[in-house]
Amino acid sequence: MAQSFTWFPVNHLSSTKSNERLQNPYECPSVPLCSANDVQLRFLCPDDLEEVRTLCQDWFPIDYPLSWYVDITSSTRFFALAAIYNFSIIGLIVAEIKSYSKLNKEDRGIIPESMGRDAEIGYILSLGVHRKYRQNGIGSLLLDSLINHLTTAERHKVKAIFLHVLTTNRTAILFYERRGFVLHSFLPYYYSIRGKCKDGFTYVSYINGGHSPWSLYDYLKYWCSQVLTAGGLCPWICGRMRTAFRWVCYRTIGRFHLQQDE
Repeated sequence: MAQSFTWFPVNHLSSTKSNERLQNPYECPSVPLCSANDVQLRFLCPDDLEEVRTLCQDWFPIDYPLSWYVDITSSTRFFALAAIYNFSIIGLIVAEIKSYSKLNKEDRGIIPESMGRDAEIGYILSLGVHRKYRQNGIGSLLLDSLINHLTTAERHKVKAIFLHVLTTNRTAILFYERRGFVLHSFLPYYYSIRGKCKDGFTYVSYINGGHSPWSLYDYLKYWCSQVLTAGGLCPWICGRMRTAFRWVCYRTIGRFHLQQDE
């Protein structure tokens, strides 16, 4: 992915022009882009390392190690996409696809365990836009590109996209909520920023048929809908009895054949 340049001309920016400042809401006002056609998307390459490092140090309060910048600019493990304007990077999204079995303990409740055996999850590590070009739809453009990538037929196993965000980062939280992400969990003391512990949230968006683990209410609603669909309680009970009878017969016949073979 990061071995060569891949250019995608952008014919229009997303119509979502919501406030996309991911840091201080009182920063300098944004500058409208001269032409949306001049914005292009491409994957990162090793030559971008220093530029990306400078931008991330300005955008985010977290100090990433040098190895992290090496990985996102050279490893095909990451979906690391940059928005380019006037030959400079003005926006960036970094994500990776994780197997459910390799998620951290605090993230495994994003999808049901039964669904997670073969499922994958998209994790957004970072999303930022140059402060001069915020409120131009760049963040939405980058997020849309990731979602489009993860909702192809080849990525049908990806059931959710999630991220972690500081509880104090109201601007980022509002941005993701407007894009359909929902609050999943509270993470006390999740971040360590300049020697101080900070709380975080997990936000999730479900794709490709994925959904959150069901509560008792969800199960009751499902079974009630099944009863109504079947035309009433009696047909539903009869159907369940027939299914149970077939299962008992199947198990009995199976044991009978096994005893004969012995």
